[in-house]
Amino acid sequence: QVQLVESGGGLVQPGGSLRLSCAASGSIFAIRAMDWYRQAPGKERELVATITSGGNTNYADAVKDRFTISRDNAKNSVYLQMNSLNPEDTAVYYCNIRDYRGSNFWGKGTLVTVSS
Repeated sequence: QVQLVESGGGLVQPGGSLRLSCAASGSIFAIRAMDWYRQAPGKERELVATITSGGNTNYADAVKDRFTISRDNAKNSVYLQMNSLNPEDTAVYYCNIRDYRGSNFWGKGTLVTVSS
């Protein structure tokens, strides 16, 4: 069983920064990619950023140049540095891991609220 635990969410003022963390534990097969998703109230879950096992990254247009995804392979962890936050970034942020067997694992999410 694989468990993902996100942390680092909270309330931040517009223009501020937060760093999200996601730690994976359990019987983890080789990780192919790690993602951050988010779901705002009343909206569908959307992909925010991806980092592959080789370190390649990809970002949604809405967060490009503001968010940075990184990973620590030794710790089976992925991070999301979020800068210049605005109210439209308010959402529950979820960590996702995809392994080479085609399995998908999700965390329970961490809430980010951007408000003055």
